[in-house]
Amino acid sequence: LRAIEQLGGAVIDCDAVYHEMLEQDDALMRDIRTSFPNSFTQGGLDRKKLGQEVFSDKERLALLNSVVYQHLVPEVRKRVQSCVEPLVAVDAINLLESGLDQLCDRTVAVTSPMELRLRRIMARDGIDEGYARLRIGAQRTDDYYREHCDLELCNDAAAPEEFEEKAKRFFETVKEEKQHGR
Repeated sequence: LRAIEQLGGAVIDCDAVYHEMLEQDDALMRDIRTSFPNSFTQGGLDRKKLGQEVFSDKERLALLNSVVYQHLVPEVRKRVQSCVEPLVAVDAINLLESGLDQLCDRTVAVTSPMELRLRRIMARDGIDEGYARLRIGAQRTDDYYREHCDLELCNDAAAPEEFEEKAKRFFETVKEEKQHGR
């Protein structure tokens, strides 16, 4: 995502938009509370508790996604339409499932080897291996994204700086193709 920004592009991070909406969108919070009342404490939404409930139950996860998409998709659409940058990236784990891929000229699957992904999630989010595996297990496989996306960018780099350089070269090519109508 930093590579896209370095190329003069805009990034819309759906996870960040979702967290922003959790703080500001009363209708979203009401709908989550209606469907997942046990995920709330006196302090508000307990995201870890909600995660434990939905990541182990595909039907509950589908319900949560449905509730979130109802609020998130229109907000992301509005943000994409207001962008003036020549390159706009929508970063969304459920880009295809939510229908947000319809806003895109090209879709890119960013993949990585499973054990590397596991270690990164644990380090990034400060979670234990069991919870990280539960989250990964709730996601679709890399093969699904390879099949349904236009392009693939594999993040198998040993260091973040190495991947950032690889991503920059990748998106420079995408940007050039877009400028030439391809």
